Amino acid sequence: MEATQTARYPQDATPPSFESVWAALQETDRMVKELIESQKEAAQRQEETDRQMKETARQQEATDRQMKETARRQEETDRQMKETARQQEETDRQMKEAAQRQGAIDRMQEETARQQEATDRQMKETARRMDDFNKRFGEFTNRFGEVVEYMIAPNLREKFWDMGLKFHQANTNAVFSNDDRDVLFEVDVLLQNGDKAMLVEVKTKLTTEDVKDHITRLEKMRNYADLHGDKRAFLGAVAGVVMTTDVKKYALGQGFFVIEPSGETFNITSPNGQPKEW
Repeated sequence: MEATQTARYPQDATPPSFESVWAALQETDRMVKELIESQKEAAQRQEETDRQMKETARQQEATDRQMKETARRQEETDRQMKETARQQEETDRQMKEAAQRQGAIDRMQEETARQQEATDRQMKETARRMDDFNKRFGEFTNRFGEVVEYMIAPNLREKFWDMGLKFHQANTNAVFSNDDRDVLFEVDVLLQNGDKAMLVEVKTKLTTEDVKDHITRLEKMRNYADLHGDKRAFLGAVAGVVMTTDVKKYALGQGFFVIEPSGETFNITSPNGQPKEW
């Protein structure tokens, strides 16, 4: 059985420039910050709306209690004719206060409704921007894959050559399958020579799960190589446009090289201690 490797992109395709992809990444970062700011504003509006609705309910309860007290006083007035004049005056005063309270409640309810409408408009605009962001992010991810194939992969070989790892071949989108043509696993970039090979996993946003998946991929590569009499050592590397410090530390701790963009090129960080071999 022999490994079957296929390239998924035509060799005569025109690669996008690294500058255009980097500009798209910066635009994406700006849009994310704007979306976060919009979401904060919407949350503040909702919080103010909730507060006003609670205050409206509290004042309505006070008004209800005042109205009940007014009714009780009116009943007392009917029973006590001598106190009718005084209690009627008190009743009128309380009714005026109740009317003032009700007027304030009505104004607050109108303001609450207005702010709720503004909040709804903000939430719809946020959703629209998120949809637009997702669309652009999807387009960016596809373009980034093309950049990896046409620009990063050849340069990776030169970068690792300078680090003492002299790989003579660089293949992208290598697919490994069995005799039944079932796909066993795929490799974004495969660097190799007669003694060693390196499997590089490329992600727009690298996560800890991506690193774990790459460990599994290298284990499959080791088993596949043993079945085909390939005694070479296999190394691992992960590349990501965006990654947290924790993810980077985790990848380095697993014995992987970490590849990150830097200006118009990219940097390679060696793993902690000796690179792990499979």
